[in-house]
Amino acid sequence: MSHTVGQVAGFAGVTVRTLHHYDEIGLLVPGGRTRAGHRRYSDADLDRLQQILFYRELGFPLEEVAVLLDDPLADPNAHLRRQHALLTGRIERLRQMADAVQHAMEARTMGINLTPEEKFEVFGDFDPERYAGEAERRWGGTDAWAEAQRRAASATKDDWKAFMAEFDGIHGRIAAHLDAGTPPDAPEVLDLAEEHRLFLCRTSYDCTYEIHTGLGEMYVADPRFTAYYEAIRPGMAAYVRDAVVANAARHGHTPPGAPAS
Repeated sequence: MSHTVGQVAGFAGVTVRTLHHYDEIGLLVPGGRTRAGHRRYSDADLDRLQQILFYRELGFPLEEVAVLLDDPLADPNAHLRRQHALLTGRIERLRQMADAVQHAMEARTMGINLTPEEKFEVFGDFDPERYAGEAERRWGGTDAWAEAQRRAASATKDDWKAFMAEFDGIHGRIAAHLDAGTPPDAPEVLDLAEEHRLFLCRTSYDCTYEIHTGLGEMYVADPRFTAYYEAIRPGMAAYVRDAVVANAARHGHTPPGAPAS
């Protein structure tokens, strides 16, 4: 079975111009032509295009992609194994970076000052100071920020580790409900959302329901927070946000713009 250039562009999510360019440089030459000279792509051509797009997503230049695909000693399974290994490594690195960014933001928001030795012990090779300015721009000058700074003045490295262990425990219990298919507005999930809010009240600042729903929205709007929660479980950022909003409603708080009940 053969396919037109427009069909292939639609399948692959690329432009017709891109396919024309690949043909012109010899990277993907369609296996057939109509009598009128129009390109026709075979299933084998589609397999090659898939490999090209995998390598492009991984950052390989077109010239190197051509060399890899035209290697007579390589077979399709070898390409897939190489791509799988590269993608798995990238995913793991991104997950680690997302965790480090989340920890850095939480630490700075709480106003915890770590020595260089403690900083690297807690956060690995990621420097929390990179996000210090952004955290202060976001929350500096607010009552919550001032309260966080005051409460954290006496926090130690061990305090911080205990905070994160407790926070991770809350997230783990929420993730278990997500895995079980429990609706985010189920009473037991709302209780965990309230525990999440009270944790922030106790360890950082007076997290009102309005502030808490704002945090929930940030979990899905800010890619770094989203990445943190999605690394725990796919779909968790929206699940936590929905639970936080539903919990606020349970306590009589209606988010701005929502109809009053």
